[in-house]
Amino acid sequence: MTERPFPTQRRHTLFFLDQIRDFAPVHLDTEVDATAIVASRRRAVEAGTRRSVVAHVVHAAAAVLRKHPEANGAIQGRLDPTVATYDTVSAKVTLDRTLDGHRVVLATVIPVPEDETLDGVQAHLDRVATEDPDTAERFAPVRALRSLPWREALDRFRAAAGLLHRRPEITGTFSVTSLGHRAVDGFHSVGGTTVTLGVGRIVDRPVVRDHEVTVAPVLRLSLTFDHRVIDGAEAADVLTEIKDALEEHPA
Repeated sequence: MTERPFPTQRRHTLFFLDQIRDFAPVHLDTEVDATAIVASRRRAVEAGTRRSVVAHVVHAAAAVLRKHPEANGAIQGRLDPTVATYDTVSAKVTLDRTLDGHRVVLATVIPVPEDETLDGVQAHLDRVATEDPDTAERFAPVRALRSLPWREALDRFRAAAGLLHRRPEITGTFSVTSLGHRAVDGFHSVGGTTVTLGVGRIVDRPVVRDHEVTVAPVLRLSLTFDHRVIDGAEAADVLTEIKDALEEHPA
C-alpha cells in the first residue's frame, strides 16, 4: 500500500463535493435522435468551422430554461431556505484538463443571452480550449486555492459558493458535463446547479420512424435535478423540451 497527501491540484473538486452535500438529486434520462445535430456539425465542417455536441446542448438548454425560471434558480439554507430565481442564463461546462501535470476537472461558465448563437457558444468553448490552466487568468481562482492553508482555502471556497447573487457567474445557472468522447452512453452527475445535463456519445441505433425500423444516430441525454428546488414534472418538461429543440432546431 502506498499513501500520499491529497493532490492540491484537485482541492477545488473536493471542496465542491463538500458544498453539494445538501443536494437532493433525482435523475432522468432520454434518447435524442441526433440526425439534425450530426447534419449541423457536418455543415460546420464544410464551412471550415466546428460545432461540438456540448455547444448544441448548451444552446438548446439555455433557450428552454428561459421559459422555466424556477429551474433556472438556486437554493440556500436548510431550516429556513432561500430560493433565488435568476433573470440571466449561464452554463457551467466541465473540462478535462491538466493542471501542473495532474489530470483534473475544471469548468468554464458561459453567459448565454437570449440573442446568443450556437456559433457564439462554440467560440467561447474554443477560446477556453486554447488556454493553459497553469497560466490562464480564467483559472487563477483554482490555482489560488492550492497556495493557501487547507482550512483557509476551504473557508474561502464556501464563502464564495454561498453567495446566491454570484452563482450565475461562479457556477452558472445550469450545468453541462460530457463523457461522450469515450464509450459512455449516458451518465448522471450533480453539477451544483438545480439542473445538470449529462451528455453521452452519439451512436447509430435502431429507431422507429413511421412504423418502420431504421438506423439513426442517437444521443443519450440525462438530467439531474435538485428536488428541493423543482419537482419531477417540471424537470420532465425541461428535459423533453431540450430533446425537442435538439431534434428540431439545432441551427
